[in-house]
Amino acid sequence: MQFLSTRGMAPPTSFSDVLLAGLAPDGGLYLPQSWPQVTASFKGMRYQDAAFHILSEFTRGSFSDAELHAAIDAAYAGFDAPAIAPLTEIGEDRYLLELFHGPTLAFKDIALQVLGQLFSRALTKRGGRATIVAATSGDTGSAAIAALGGLPNIEVFVMHPKGRVSDVQRLQMTTSAHANVHNIALNGSFDDAQSIVKALFADKEFAGEISLTAVNSINFARIAAQCVYYFTATAALGKPVTFVVPTGNFGDIFAGEAAARMGLDVARLVIATNANDIMARALNEGVYASGASHATLSPSMDIQVASNFERALFEAAGRDADWTSAAMSDFARTRKLELPATVLAELRARYSAFASDDDETRAAIKAVYKLTGRIIDPHTAVGVAAAMKMGSRNQGPLSPVVILSTAHPAKFPQAVTEAIGVAPPEPERLSGLKNLPERLEILDNDPVLIKRFISSRLVP
Repeated sequence: MQFLSTRGMAPPTSFSDVLLAGLAPDGGLYLPQSWPQVTASFKGMRYQDAAFHILSEFTRGSFSDAELHAAIDAAYAGFDAPAIAPLTEIGEDRYLLELFHGPTLAFKDIALQVLGQLFSRALTKRGGRATIVAATSGDTGSAAIAALGGLPNIEVFVMHPKGRVSDVQRLQMTTSAHANVHNIALNGSFDDAQSIVKALFADKEFAGEISLTAVNSINFARIAAQCVYYFTATAALGKPVTFVVPTGNFGDIFAGEAAARMGLDVARLVIATNANDIMARALNEGVYASGASHATLSPSMDIQVASNFERALFEAAGRDADWTSAAMSDFARTRKLELPATVLAELRARYSAFASDDDETRAAIKAVYKLTGRIIDPHTAVGVAAAMKMGSRNQGPLSPVVILSTAHPAKFPQAVTEAIGVAPPEPERLSGLKNLPERLEILDNDPVLIKRFISSRLVP
C-alpha cells in the first residue's frame, strides 16, 4: 500500500513513513493511492479482529500480521468496555455509539492507543528519535500523552488554548508525570495552536533537525483506526446507518467517508457543529470561510479551520491535486474559499450539516436525561441536537440514526450541571486528578517562542 499527498508534490510513500511523518512534505495530507475494498462481514466479530481486518489493508509492507495483532491487542487491553465501541439505544432507531471507554474517556483513545503502539514499533525498527508536537482542543492531548508518555526515544509536546478546555481536560494533560511529556498553555485559540504546528512543519530545517511528527488527525493512521467503528456499528444494526458526528477538525467524520469509500454502505454522514460553524456554513452556503473562534460548552469543537476537510475536498474534486493545492493556498491567504459547484455537489451528496448553540446543547443534554436517564457530554449533545434538527427538516434517511458519543460526561461537569442540575458521577479514572501537581508552560502565540521552548527541552 502506497500513499500520496492531497497536494500532489510528495513522492508516494509507505504506511510507516506516513505514520512517522504525519504531514506530507508539500504541506498536504496523506491518503492511500487507491481505497482498499472491504467485503468481510463483521457481524459478531470481536472489535480487535475487525480492527485487524481493516487496518491490515493499509499496513501491509510496513508491519507483519503478528506485529499488527500485537499492537491492536495491546492498544485495547485497558479499555473499560469489552465491546470497545458499544451501541446504546436512546430512542426508536436512535443510538449512541459510545467511544469513550479508553484511558482518557474520549474517542481519541480508540485511534491513538493503536497509533502509539505502531509508532513505537516503527521507531524501534528505524532507530533514532522523534519529536511529537500536538495541537489540541482538549482531548487529543491527553490521549496522546496516555499513548506515548514514557516511551523511549520520543518527546511529546502538547499545546492547548489557555482557559479554553475544561478543568478535567487540562488536568488529564498537565498532571502527567512522564519526563518526556511537555505541556504548553497557549495564549490563543486552537486554530492558533494548529497554525503553529503547521508552521513548524513548514520550517523544514527545524522539522528535520528534531525529527518532527504529528499525532493529530492530520496523521492518516488516526483516520484508518477510526474507520473501524463505522463498520462494526453498521454490522451490529444489520443495515445502512445515518451517522451523526460532532465535528471540529473533521477527522472523525472523514473516517466515515473513508469507510464508505472502502465499501461500507453508509446512508448519510451528518456534520454536527457548535457555534463554530465553519463546516455547516461550507456545506449549506458553499463558502468555506473561517471567523473568530468562539468559546462554547463543547470546547473540543471550538475550531474554525477544519484541517481534514482538505481530504474531503481532494476526493470531491476527483483527486485533483493541482486544484486542491491552489485552493488550500488561497484559503491560507484569504481565509475564504468559494467551493466550485461540482465539488459542492459531491460534498452534499454525502454530507448534511447542522449547527447548534449552547442553549440547544443544554436542551439536548436535558432531553436525553429526561427520556432515558442517561447523562451525555456537551459534544455528544451537539450531535443529538443535529439529529433532532435532521428529523424536523426531513433531511436524509432517519432509520437507524447513530450519534457518535465522543466523550464521557464527567470530563465536562459544569456544562452537564448547567443543563440538568446534576453533576455526572466521577469515574475512577478521574479520581484524584485535582490533588496532583501540574506541569505546564504558559506561552504567547508566537512560533519563535514555541520553537525555542521545544529546543530547550530536547536532550542533545
